[in-house]
Amino acid sequence: MRADHQLRAFEQILNSYDGSLPLHRFLPAYFKQHKQMGSSDRRWATRHIYSFFRLGKALPTLHHEVRLSIADFLCHDTLSLLVEKNLPDLKENITLPLEEKLALIKVKYPDFNPEDVYPFHAALSGDIDKEAFFTSFFKQPDLFIRVKAEDAAAISSKLEAENIVVKAITDTALALPNGTKLENILNEGSYQVQDLSSQHTGLYFKPNKWDKWWDCCAASGGKTLLLHSLEPVIELLVSDLRESVLLNLDERFRLAGIKKYHKKELDLLQNNDQVLHHYQFDGIILDAPCTGSGTWGRTPEMLTFFEERKINQFATIQKGIVQNVVKYLKPGKPLIYITCSAFAQENEAVVQHMLDTLPLELEKMELIKGYENNADTMFVARLIKKSQD
Repeated sequence: MRADHQLRAFEQILNSYDGSLPLHRFLPAYFKQHKQMGSSDRRWATRHIYSFFRLGKALPTLHHEVRLSIADFLCHDTLSLLVEKNLPDLKENITLPLEEKLALIKVKYPDFNPEDVYPFHAALSGDIDKEAFFTSFFKQPDLFIRVKAEDAAAISSKLEAENIVVKAITDTALALPNGTKLENILNEGSYQVQDLSSQHTGLYFKPNKWDKWWDCCAASGGKTLLLHSLEPVIELLVSDLRESVLLNLDERFRLAGIKKYHKKELDLLQNNDQVLHHYQFDGIILDAPCTGSGTWGRTPEMLTFFEERKINQFATIQKGIVQNVVKYLKPGKPLIYITCSAFAQENEAVVQHMLDTLPLELEKMELIKGYENNADTMFVARLIKKSQD
């Protein structure tokens, strides 16, 4: 009976959700409206809905209850009532490694194909190991924080004292279980929540002291904070289309101790010469608007709700922004192009467009394979503006 109760709660959420809001925003509002759901009900409903979406478009002909049971079996190493009810022959295998569990599902459901999990897989960047990438969606990515190298050991000890498993990935990057609550353990400003792949993009910045840099799609300022950690003595301009986002950025900068910076609300698809005519930069970071298709391990609902036409829409936006920002870059200086997309049309194809249409030379580009580190998959390229003869 309890399994039926959990199934009803899951189905009510599934029927109410249309994909217009991220699931992590939709669920708190839904639970607020349905106060009769206790903490255990909310916890199981959250587990079930996330597991269900991790199955993406695989096994579409099966009933929701069976698909949910398969997804829950693949995503978790603790039994749920629905797995016990619908997959009793597999319940003894719940703690097996994911690869072995996938093989068991393939035997039981011969139509199961991991390729079906991720829609539009033909659009992926060619460098991706598709099998590893598709399999990664059954695991929630880790929570990563960036810390100062000299503080890493003390912060790790503090977290371990709270029985939090900490894995040091680099001198400054720590991996923690997703959902770890840090606010009451670590001091404000002593760490930045930033995905491991996002931290990796900093290797492409190479700022010099006294440089002038522009983070032109700054959002909440994560890349600027990373830039500042590499070279604090630089002049910064941050801009974004959304004023509310820039207000959040102010708070993050305050906590990080960044006091001197310029800030502008700009639409980079428009001509901004009136505002920027006197600016010339030693480096531009373009963390471009994109599909986010490399981050769907964190937002698995996108495996179901994403529309293919958006790939072309974002690629058009990316090319338009690049066209409008390169003119403010000094010759011989870098443009750092970044996306959190796994699609070639937003990555390699945009770089090729830049090389074909703008005075830029490619120094290096990389698809950052986050699925190898339980992190997001991203893309980064460092292009140098040619000197004008």
